[in-house]
Amino acid sequence: MGEKIYKTMNCAGAWNIAMGIIALIVGISIGIGCIVSGSVLLKRKSQITF
Repeated sequence: MGEKIYKTMNCAGAWNIAMGIIALIVGISIGIGCIVSGSVLLKRKSQITF
């Protein structure tokens, strides 16, 4: 019984670590994309007319 619980917890822990790494990578890439697009907008601020 104890071994089955240990295997289940081990699998869940590995899954949580993997998802955390994926979330971290996605968050960093979205942040970099926002910074780049914002800098492009600021660079071309004089060309934007409404």
